[in-house]
Amino acid sequence: MKAVIPAAGLGTRFLPATKAQPKEMLPVLERPALQYVVEEALAAGVSEVIVVSNDDKPSIREHFSPNVPLFEMLSNKGKTSFADAVAHAGGLPVSIVPQPEPLGLGHAVHCAADAVGADEPFFVLLGDVLVPDNGVLVRMKEVSESHGGASVIAVLRVPREEVSRFGVIDGEPVAGGAVWRVRSLVEKPPCDEAPSELAVFGRYLLTPRVMELLVTTAPGAGGEIQLTDALLALLSEEELYAIEVAPDEGYDTGTLEAWLDTNIRLALRDPALAPVVRAAVGAR
Repeated sequence: MKAVIPAAGLGTRFLPATKAQPKEMLPVLERPALQYVVEEALAAGVSEVIVVSNDDKPSIREHFSPNVPLFEMLSNKGKTSFADAVAHAGGLPVSIVPQPEPLGLGHAVHCAADAVGADEPFFVLLGDVLVPDNGVLVRMKEVSESHGGASVIAVLRVPREEVSRFGVIDGEPVAGGAVWRVRSLVEKPPCDEAPSELAVFGRYLLTPRVMELLVTTAPGAGGEIQLTDALLALLSEEELYAIEVAPDEGYDTGTLEAWLDTNIRLALRDPALAPVVRAAVGAR
């Protein structure tokens, strides 16, 4: 089983920081955000992570490639922990496939079709959503297996005024409310038209049929090929389920405010960094 991480966006919300550095490579504490997502996929048992990127983001390829001179220099200076971190990042099973034009999430996912293969389910993980405890994908696999290999997405309950930023589901609860059977989805609806406050959270476990449907998915919201539209087509053929993610389980880095909040929240979980954050807040 493989995982796809679309990472070809322009990162305009973070300009000018993203003028030369991809948004996915901005640090969250000591690692780029993208590395958290790669490690989450591998913790769920995938054999390979396919990052969909473009030629303007060479630092992604460089980060996930070995750097022997840097490793040796750090090792020779006795900086073993840094050397090990460099070797770890460069040894992760990551491959890069191009998305020549930013034509939407659905298009980005389909760019990885050949690398994923035609017969296996696959994960899609959005690079601006972090799940440091690595539990969501495992639960999604369990739900899929208990429902005949169905596709499963993750959702997060958000304030009504924020639903226009996300895909939103209409569904009915099963299994005591921990799981939802999805009836419909809508991409970035107006706040007063959203069918619920359950926003798609950037984690998908999809059957091979989704790749086939993306071939004929027409441009939708924003003039882009939307993964949501392919999932809507899937609903006419297969069941689709959703698991609800707890508010303290996932971290959004898609806006400057969310990125800052995520860094602070994760720092507060680190015994070495928490006193620094508390002291800084207290000093204000």
